[in-house]
Amino acid sequence: MDWKADVYTVLERDPAPRSFGEALMFSQGLHAILMQRISHNLYLRGQYKIARLINYWSRVLTGADIHPGATIGKGFFIDHATGVVIGETTIINDNVSIFQGVTLGGVSTSKKKRHPTIGNNVTIGANASVLGDITIGDNVKIGAGSVVVKDVPPNTTVVGIPGRVVKRNGEREKVLDLTHENLPDPLIDTIADLVNSISALEKKVEELEEKLKKD
Repeated sequence: MDWKADVYTVLERDPAPRSFGEALMFSQGLHAILMQRISHNLYLRGQYKIARLINYWSRVLTGADIHPGATIGKGFFIDHATGVVIGETTIINDNVSIFQGVTLGGVSTSKKKRHPTIGNNVTIGANASVLGDITIGDNVKIGAGSVVVKDVPPNTTVVGIPGRVVKRNGEREKVLDLTHENLPDPLIDTIADLVNSISALEKKVEELEEKLKKD
């Protein structure tokens, strides 16, 4: 376990800590990740009770409930751990960032794979829920409060309830962008399209009225 790499990930993505030591001592998200990595190693060795005990105390200390069975890659970052829930069969690949209140949960009680698989370079906004055995592609951004229950293709943005995919010109974002206020809103876009259509119809009606008057 390269715990130093996890600390440097915090320093890279969180402007609050001013030093390596501050990040190590006071980042609850980091503590949740480090304790999960320890419990995961025990879980893989069949030491389930000890793994679950570490999971229990991690939840008490950090506010995050990350099951020891979850598989988590490099460069994982939690910005505020409070309310984060990650289920047993979740797979998280590299360079993933999530915010407080995120749920990576299941919708089945079966013992098989029932939690999401998260691709590389994914950002999941605060209080978003990704549910079921679905796949979130690489370079995806999920807006705060979104609920995602279907597979999401790579290089896209998802917002809303249920989550709707909005493409960003099909281009990969080269720099990690954690600003959620600029995410597109498909509902607002739809309303704008309706307003434009109504304006066009009103103009057509006016033209027809003028033509009738002349005739």
